[in-house]
Amino acid sequence: MTYAPTAHPTADLHDAHPGAWFCSLPFVDYGGREMFAGRIRTVVTAEDSKLAQALFRQPGDGAVAVVDGGGSLRRALLGDINAGVLVDNRWAGIIICGAVRDAGRLRAFDIGIKALGSTPARSSKAGIGAVDVPVAFGGVLFTPGHCVYCDADSVLVSENPLGD
Repeated sequence: MTYAPTAHPTADLHDAHPGAWFCSLPFVDYGGREMFAGRIRTVVTAEDSKLAQALFRQPGDGAVAVVDGGGSLRRALLGDINAGVLVDNRWAGIIICGAVRDAGRLRAFDIGIKALGSTPARSSKAGIGAVDVPVAFGGVLFTPGHCVYCDADSVLVSENPLGD
């Protein structure tokens, strides 16, 4: 089991560590947990959730999945079924540069879920993309193994744990 950072308010962390990077995208909170933190695992894809679903089935050990869907709101990269898979496998949360579906049901899950918006459309399942590669969006490079802190204010990224 790897060390998982502890969730702290991002405003306090940024005050104490002004060199930490913060994501400039306007994420919406969908999950039942607004504040969450963990080591980063990544998926990059284009409207396809097959690789992400395979990652979600792995033990999360408190990690945060960062899914770069290119900002597309046409196809959802997470719905209620896979939110349950993330909870069952002990993930702290997920950040999606893209869309979710089943938005009204996602609050029932004790997990952090941030996305750009929602859509009723399912993703494809062709296996397009890559897992555990650096991804960039919102002015931040999300590198597997680095730490991410999330709350209602922001998504903050650091190479090493902050405030722990």
